Amino acid sequence: MRPSSPWAVAMLAAAVAALGLVGSDALWLVPLGRLVAHGHVPHSVTFARAPTSGWHDVPAGAQVVFWSLYRVLGGIRGLVVAQSVAAAIGFGALARGLAREGFSGAALPVSVVVLAGSIPAVAITGVSLFSLALFPVLLGLLESESRAPSHRLWVAVPLLALWGNLHGGALTGLGLLACYVVFARPRALLVLAASVAALFANPQLWHTTDYYTAVFRTVVARQGSGLWTPLGTGPFDLVLVAAAAVLVLVIVAGRGHIRLWEGIALLGLAAGTAHVARTGTFFLFVAAYPAARALRLQPQRRSLVVSLTVVGAAVSVVLLGNGPADPGSRPLARLAGRDRGPVLADPVLGQQVVLAGGRVWVDNPVDAFRRSDQQLYVDWLAGKASGAPAVRRAASVLVERTSHAGRRAAGDSRLVLVAADEHAALYRVKVSRAAGS
Repeated sequence: MRPSSPWAVAMLAAAVAALGLVGSDALWLVPLGRLVAHGHVPHSVTFARAPTSGWHDVPAGAQVVFWSLYRVLGGIRGLVVAQSVAAAIGFGALARGLAREGFSGAALPVSVVVLAGSIPAVAITGVSLFSLALFPVLLGLLESESRAPSHRLWVAVPLLALWGNLHGGALTGLGLLACYVVFARPRALLVLAASVAALFANPQLWHTTDYYTAVFRTVVARQGSGLWTPLGTGPFDLVLVAAAAVLVLVIVAGRGHIRLWEGIALLGLAAGTAHVARTGTFFLFVAAYPAARALRLQPQRRSLVVSLTVVGAAVSVVLLGNGPADPGSRPLARLAGRDRGPVLADPVLGQQVVLAGGRVWVDNPVDAFRRSDQQLYVDWLAGKASGAPAVRRAASVLVERTSHAGRRAAGDSRLVLVAADEHAALYRVKVSRAAGS
């Protein structure tokens, strides 16, 4: 394969990530990152009114990174830059790994199929960007070790230690490593044991298990909502399924060899994708290797590869230079933040309130809150009648006008419209909020 092909794939992924869409799990890290950067790992969500004492802050490293980039690179633009870099690293590592396997002509088209099926994971900026970058790096290491076992497998230990301080997707990485060690290299059980221990190498130490337990027991995880939504029939889900089907068909038609550990990993990731759609990106990364083995193509012309690299880089620079659009409503968030009382808000809007110096009742990270408060907030977001009491926990309400909560707020007699724009609406709560919540 041409030496520049991994760069072409990396730049195409970076361009998609530079679109600047901001997810609901991005901005909350910034205010907590400021605390961590100044030497204080929080044990509660300091910007929320609802009780959060006893929370275990495992991803403190991610918070410092997000706060630093937000501060240095001009706000949200810094987070989008990180997303773009992470996408470039992840897909560049995939293409490079396929190249090292000797699949000269297959790496570029296979990587593009994976990219197409992973559009939400690449285009939407969020804390999962760390997993987008590190999963393909670990996968490339394991594929390399499958061909020529060596002591380099020990690199997985510090890699998972780093990953564990950044994002919970490290558990998926650990599962991938376990598939390789157990089914391909059982003599390396010491590496697997050290990698398990490495996940505890964060400020919470032995409380790390409490953090992950709380995450998996959240209301959104149990209900399958938000980032935990199962695979469905939405357009992006259908594209994901189509990309997976293409890779599987290529493997079957080309009689591609699937290593035992890869097959076990694919089965586990397929089951995980059915329950949580975003897991599908990891499935595509793993399936790319046996698909590339089965696809016999001539290397692409150098002019094509160079053109893709230049276009991807140019688009990335232009999009990042222009900066992302306002993901919520900064003017209304600043207005809401002036009130000393807590704000009940849709996730991104609530995080903008916090960045403007205000406080919210409940927001991300939702695992930090009591189960009852989680349920009430999630029901309010969904526009359910059972979520109506959440309004009494706040002094003001800030919602997207077209969201479920926004449509319900428009007809709520307890609310008085203060200000609105084309995207959001700010209301004042007429009744006094309940104390102690």
